[in-house]
Amino acid sequence: MSNFYFDTENNGHRSFELPGAKPHYNPDRPGQVEHIFLDLSLDISHQSYSGNCSIRLLPVRSGIESLTLDAVNLNIKYVQVDEVEQEFDYDGEKLVIKLSSPTQIGKRIIIAIAYAVEKPQRGIYFIQPDKHYPKKPTQVWTQGEDEDSRFWFPCFDYPGQLSTSEIRVRVPKPLVAISNGELIRTEEDGKEKIYHWSQQQIHPTYLMTLAIGDFAEISDEWQSKPVTYYVEKGREEDAKRSMGKTPRMIEFLSEKYGYVYPFPKYAQVCVDDFIFGGMENTSATLLTDRCLLDERAALDNRNTESLVVHELAHQWFGDLLVIKHWSHAWIKEGMASYSEVMWTEHEYSSQEAAYYRLLEARSYFSEDSGRYRRPMVTHVYREAIELYDRHIYEKGSCVYHMIRAELGDELFWPAIHTFVQDNAHKTVETIDLLRAIEKATGRNLTFLFDQYVYRGGHPDFKVAYAWDGDASLAKVTVTQTQAQNNNSKELFDLRIPIGFGYSESGESPQLKTFTVRVNEREQSFYFPLETKPQFISFDVGNNYLKTVTLEYPIPELKAQLEFDPDPLSRIYAAEALAKKGSLEATKTLSAALKNDPFWGVRVEVAKQLAEIKLDQAFDGLVVGLEDKSPYVRRAVVDALAKIKTTESYKALKGLVQDGDRSYYVESAACRAIGAIASVNLDEKPKEEKVLKLLKSVLEERSGWNEVVRSGAIAGLAELKTSEAALNLLLEYTKPGVPQALRLATIRALGKISVGQTPVNLERILERLGELAKESFFLTQVAVVTALGQMETPKAIGILRSLADQTPDGRVRRYADEEITRVQSNIGTDNALRTLREELDQLKQQNQELRSRLENLEAKSQSPAS
Repeated sequence: MSNFYFDTENNGHRSFELPGAKPHYNPDRPGQVEHIFLDLSLDISHQSYSGNCSIRLLPVRSGIESLTLDAVNLNIKYVQVDEVEQEFDYDGEKLVIKLSSPTQIGKRIIIAIAYAVEKPQRGIYFIQPDKHYPKKPTQVWTQGEDEDSRFWFPCFDYPGQLSTSEIRVRVPKPLVAISNGELIRTEEDGKEKIYHWSQQQIHPTYLMTLAIGDFAEISDEWQSKPVTYYVEKGREEDAKRSMGKTPRMIEFLSEKYGYVYPFPKYAQVCVDDFIFGGMENTSATLLTDRCLLDERAALDNRNTESLVVHELAHQWFGDLLVIKHWSHAWIKEGMASYSEVMWTEHEYSSQEAAYYRLLEARSYFSEDSGRYRRPMVTHVYREAIELYDRHIYEKGSCVYHMIRAELGDELFWPAIHTFVQDNAHKTVETIDLLRAIEKATGRNLTFLFDQYVYRGGHPDFKVAYAWDGDASLAKVTVTQTQAQNNNSKELFDLRIPIGFGYSESGESPQLKTFTVRVNEREQSFYFPLETKPQFISFDVGNNYLKTVTLEYPIPELKAQLEFDPDPLSRIYAAEALAKKGSLEATKTLSAALKNDPFWGVRVEVAKQLAEIKLDQAFDGLVVGLEDKSPYVRRAVVDALAKIKTTESYKALKGLVQDGDRSYYVESAACRAIGAIASVNLDEKPKEEKVLKLLKSVLEERSGWNEVVRSGAIAGLAELKTSEAALNLLLEYTKPGVPQALRLATIRALGKISVGQTPVNLERILERLGELAKESFFLTQVAVVTALGQMETPKAIGILRSLADQTPDGRVRRYADEEITRVQSNIGTDNALRTLREELDQLKQQNQELRSRLENLEAKSQSPAS
């Protein structure tokens, strides 16, 4: 199926394809790689190793005279084929072996390559203590996805080649080595130990892994298979707290996917300085050690649980079923992300799962509107890693959910079972999923894939409602606002259920539901009803990926917020009420913040109250600081930060001083008091006092992943004209500062830069220029983030230099995108900024007047006492 006829470029969105993008295809296949054997000896102190790579290849045709392998910055010593030395050419990226005897179809050959590596750029990472971080552990770990295995061993480095593998590695005691498959042998050799791992199920090169360290080993099991957690010694309890649900997750996913966990063990290794959240290497997942939760962090951090189930899901979607080409990565990343939703539904509730889906959708919407729009399947890019974005993760998850909604559970799970069972230990493309669905259910879902997978975008619906009492007709008008100038290419064609809700006192609400075909820019639908409905629910179940703007009267919105059983529908009602901006809307939202049974709705209500420009919104919000849910308390803190009044400052100052059970609430409060203190208030808190308070947090509250102190850093960054705040930030960008805090501070330099004097701006640029020379991926990303917030052409020079020098495709792309952002920022000079501040003051005065008028109107309408 071709996606070329879909127009995704001329729709007002930025292009995904940057200069230099081109079509990418898998290379011609000289044969089937059957087995890869690495025999390595590490010299960790010198960040080097040497060894042999042996590849067993079954030629697919006769007469091949040379073989081309991927091998970047390796010191190739010699090459043999069937123990006969061969000539070769090597340019630092491609190893071309000139075969002395051309291949014969069906006759296997053994390629043996002796090589060494010193201080590798990528692929394999040496972590060691240094003068700035003397407590850093000694570790070695690998990262292959997307095409980085070629940096640590020579290979045919693309996902279309599947083979078994073996890794034999010599390491100094007491370090242990973990790899794919089963540990078949260990040997003692003086001060060293040899580990020999064997992976007997076929997998691609990017999933071959090695992790070495002085780990604590926590043993668990599932159906007699070892389930093991490896963490730095002293963090055993954190490991159990963070990964202890893994056996239950294996049971759950085995049942859901209709295929028993396929590998001999499952290991999770938490490593230092990891450049991803996690990586699903076959049977041996690597995770960042920042996912390990202490007791307090576990109160309101489910990110680790989601990460654990995501990487576990990949053992089926990604490792058992391997994508044939990077362009189809959504198949695995979308399902792994949807498995987070599935686990949330299983472990918590369907309401929590629905809210999780909404957050995933919003994450994708943000990228679609602010970064670029693209088809989910595309083979045009600069580097494959560019594809690993919110389109394949979060949008991919939403597409899987739409498939589930379209088929219903009774057909969806058999379709997934068929897809997994038919393609186990094989490579897959998007068409294979469509074929499995049709084979298992008889349903052809090409229409859904054409609209959501093979082109970019989603529908933006505006929904209006009116009631004709004389005719007992409900009128619902649906407009697809994304379709500009009646552009039919941008229209979606979907069957949407619309429900009309009735609620009797003390009983569950009842919905009368009709399904309509929405396929034009604007359509009006008429529904005969016996009585006027209390509320209207558009897209019952909220299964379609879309944005929705509701244009209903206030009574219907109030009833929807109170009675609609779907939490997402209640959230849409809250958003619509906030746009009304009236005192009645404020009171309704304030009541929902107190009374809605689901914390996710209360979180969203708090956000909406902050959007209402009435003083009464503060009264409704502040009570939420006592909410039992830390998620709600955090949302209330963020909302109060937007209100920016003396009262909101006073409410949050105490929270900073006294703390909260949640790290995240405390962190948000630190940022909020900086944001509030940065504006002109009648009783402006002294900048010195705010600085003193945030400085005390920095000095006294070092803790889990530096969450609280990072909040204080964000608070300081809000004080954009303060030289004292800048001086403090610059101190925390120095080497030796805990990494999480240092990265947060580097990012903060961008925010504070926009209000600083020219002299201080030069200091910031000089510091970021120095930091840009550091090689650590996360430091480079933080520098790019900071520079992208700046409003000076000098930031562009540092970004260009970083883009030219970094070996990482993600950093290169971020830098190129942020250059465009800075260019648009440059127009925001001091005069415009002053104008913005004056406008904010006028809005504040207008808010006070509106608040008084709303109060007077409410009093005039109330009955005399």
